[in-house]
Amino acid sequence: MFRYADKSSGLLFSSQGLSDLTAKLAKALRDEIDSIDSNRLLNTAPADLASYLAEKYRLDPPALRRDEWSAEESETKFDVSRDQNRWISDRSRPFYVPSQKIDVEVPFDGDPDLFYVRPNQFSLSPPRAAVRGGSLFLSFEIPQGEDRDVRSEADRSLAEIEQYLSRIHGEADQYNRSLSYEAETAVSNRRARLLANQGRAAALGIPLKKRSGTPSTYALPDVRRRIVPTLPPATSVPYEPEPVIDAEHYEHVLSVVQNMVQVMERSPSSFAYMGEEALRDHFLVQLNGQFEGRATGETFNASGKTDVLLRENGRNVFIAECKFWKGPKHYEATIDQLLGYSSWRDAKTAILVFNRGTSASTVLNGVRERTEAHPNWKRTVDWKHESGCRYIFHHPGDRNRELTVTVLVFDVPSPSCTG
Repeated sequence: MFRYADKSSGLLFSSQGLSDLTAKLAKALRDEIDSIDSNRLLNTAPADLASYLAEKYRLDPPALRRDEWSAEESETKFDVSRDQNRWISDRSRPFYVPSQKIDVEVPFDGDPDLFYVRPNQFSLSPPRAAVRGGSLFLSFEIPQGEDRDVRSEADRSLAEIEQYLSRIHGEADQYNRSLSYEAETAVSNRRARLLANQGRAAALGIPLKKRSGTPSTYALPDVRRRIVPTLPPATSVPYEPEPVIDAEHYEHVLSVVQNMVQVMERSPSSFAYMGEEALRDHFLVQLNGQFEGRATGETFNASGKTDVLLRENGRNVFIAECKFWKGPKHYEATIDQLLGYSSWRDAKTAILVFNRGTSASTVLNGVRERTEAHPNWKRTVDWKHESGCRYIFHHPGDRNRELTVTVLVFDVPSPSCTG
């Protein structure tokens, strides 16, 4: 990767500055985003693309494994023509004497090329060593008749090298921490530009010609790391914008749903004998009061029926399943049912779990365990809620169609508790 590094001299930490390198890598990340086919990018889940780029462009500084070091001794010939303490008649030519050579090998983990970059703090006399095959080598030659404290010299050299590596780690860690934000921002900005361009082009009312030679797939360039991240799979078919409910409205829908807890607490006897359908209807009343009657029950959507469906301009924008807790296996079937209903990209969904007679912590633990074990689960969102969790799933058959699934657990009064 670091084609500018001169390794022949044996000098470490003396090539291009690390700050210059990180600036180049950040630019390369942005350039790669701009080079991806527009439909390819729009058809890829933004979080997956940003994660791939952050992994590809992160730095992996070396770390010495001092406890695994070893030494090898051999005989050699050493040129002493420059040794002023020796009488040599002709110093214009090499003068070899029998010598002992000791090579100290220290294995390391990380990117070997980072031994050659220069941290912000450095000296004008950097350490020397050879780097090859996943190990660092220090060589010591001892001419016949001389003595040398190799152990002390090796300790000093390695201490200096580790001091440099500590500085490299500090700067690299700071850069790595910024990568996720840089990648997410760059992906978001390009998506926004592409969608704006599509809108203006569509407003022309003139059929658009497809460019000749447009690639149908994105060729992934070579990556410098040992474990190569793979660009998330997607197609380059023309991207079609799909209806979504924005985050603010999604949170508002959920807040309306959560307000039902207060209603249940005020009138527990009214809910003690209700089944799923009756409870669902109470949620619909609350939603219709906020969204002008556009919430419906048991409406067909995609491949099946759902318990709560909010439609906007003829499109499904919110889908929820209302189910009593009957154990982890039944809950997992509810996830499958919800995924079958949700057909749009970036769909906002919810699972409302009615709990009657089971410990709330038992239910929440069961929800977390089964959700994160589901084959369509992608990641857990950091969403602070005492009786709920939030997850990102991918649509069956298409990892780039992401769904937000918020699970809320409601303790429903039971007949035995109402007297």
